[in-house]
Amino acid sequence: MTRRILARLLAPLALALLAGASPALAQDVVLIPNRVIYPGETLELAILREVTLKPGKVIPPAVAVAAAQLEGKVAKRTLLPGRYIPEAALREAWVVEQGTPVQVMFVSGSLVISATAVTLQSGAAGDIVRVRNLDSGKTFSGIVMGDGTVRVGAS
Repeated sequence: MTRRILARLLAPLALALLAGASPALAQDVVLIPNRVIYPGETLELAILREVTLKPGKVIPPAVAVAAAQLEGKVAKRTLLPGRYIPEAALREAWVVEQGTPVQVMFVSGSLVISATAVTLQSGAAGDIVRVRNLDSGKTFSGIVMGDGTVRVGAS
């Protein structure tokens, strides 16, 4: 009789572990929205609240739970209060916005060529974006740098 009870209690835990989720410890804390967060809104710690999970509560995989995973990110879809925040519902903040002028840099050794171009799409640091040279009208791709410039290479 006790084996059946024990098996019934441990079965959900075993399934959760196989699925990649980890059971919450008594002190596990997650951050969840305390109000509706709309697409395009930047996450700040002021609009999130900490919730301590009950022992045995399973944290689903691919859920952002720490402040470092959330702060400064932008919502890609509506996030509801009291719900976990999926990592797939977040993106990095744009460094360059579509339609804004940027400095485009080509660097090869000591040779540095710069020009002004207009971005044809928004991008975060490290993203490849299309830009149009204002002088020639040619379009090309480059990598967005953290300082807001676009770096291009020889092709």
